Amino acid sequence: TAGAQAGSTAGAQAAGAHDSGAVIAEPEDGGVGPADVEPARPGIDRRRFFVLAALAGASALVVGITARTVSMAVSSVEAIRGALKLPTPKTRVTVPQGAELDIPGLSKLFTPNKDFYRVDTALTVPSIDPDTWRLVIDGMVDQRVEMSFQDLLDMGLDEYAITLTCVSNEVGGELVGNAKWLGVPLRDVLKKAGVKSGADMVLSRSVDGYTASTPLSALTDDNLDAILAVGMNGEPLPLEHGFPVRMVVPGLYGYVSATKWLTELKVTTFDKDEAYWTPRGYSAEAPIKFASRVDTPKIGEAVAAGKIPIAGVAWAQSVGIERVEVSIDNGDWMPATLSAPINDDTWVQWFMEWDATPGTHYVAVRAVNKNGDLQIEERAPIAPNGSSGWQRSLIRVN
Repeated sequence: TAGAQAGSTAGAQAAGAHDSGAVIAEPEDGGVGPADVEPARPGIDRRRFFVLAALAGASALVVGITARTVSMAVSSVEAIRGALKLPTPKTRVTVPQGAELDIPGLSKLFTPNKDFYRVDTALTVPSIDPDTWRLVIDGMVDQRVEMSFQDLLDMGLDEYAITLTCVSNEVGGELVGNAKWLGVPLRDVLKKAGVKSGADMVLSRSVDGYTASTPLSALTDDNLDAILAVGMNGEPLPLEHGFPVRMVVPGLYGYVSATKWLTELKVTTFDKDEAYWTPRGYSAEAPIKFASRVDTPKIGEAVAAGKIPIAGVAWAQSVGIERVEVSIDNGDWMPATLSAPINDDTWVQWFMEWDATPGTHYVAVRAVNKNGDLQIEERAPIAPNGSSGWQRSLIRVN
């Protein structure tokens, strides 16, 4: 469930895993806080002053108690998560030799959990005890199904390597990350309920009320590893990344596929239902626009003249990257060297050695996917269905 944000919440205008922004609630009309209470002075009714002061004190007490209660709940669930031992997966991800390039400044092959982008609508991170968690599958199904966390584990877990991308990711942005996920195929979960003909969408719901609209075909295709994930990079999901269960679907932006703190899967149609971001100007369906990014040299940091690597990452989830090309100062496009791909659902690293000369230079990068498609050159904003454009960086060489 999808930034930069590594480990932080984006603004309300952004959409990603949930793929959406934090919404700050305003005080209700008539609410009384410490700033509302003025000291007694001539002309102010003495009784009114003491009433307001008492209300302010009571409000502060309630806020304090609520904050402590939330803190205790989070601590309790964090302790449960820390003690949770997930079953050994039936299969593990094979990382080929040469999958990770040893280049300073280049993104790691697998993004550490603490650095993985986070974008969602939750004001506070939900604290859910796995023992009480339930997933309901209903809607256009043969039978309503309710699953416990243990039911999910009993299906057997597999390990998957999947890159997630937020629709709010700007060209060259950091709202993208790669991880090893532990989970079960969504198609197997949906089979338990039996999907009726005519359905074309699954509306997933989080415990915080967030919803996402995912094409049914993306969840039932035998060639796509859409999963319900319970683990991330060798440990149970962190609380902020959806503990105990979230969706991970390759090839779709997070706001339509990566629901965290999952509680319901409603099989339905795009005509009947719409998700959180659709009425807010985003597309109901959002296949990822594949992209490439320069990680080093970093913009704004001067480098020394001589041979240096230009390096970065490129991704085309569910299709894969065929090649990456680099242009210096609007010159010819030159092929970069790619790392060995883990699979078509993960990003690849790339680099090109450059004999840098003193001065200011423009570096551009573009990718070609395994279907032979060239990365879109034309710039587009993040709304309604993701940004596009080649990244062009200004590099200063001393």
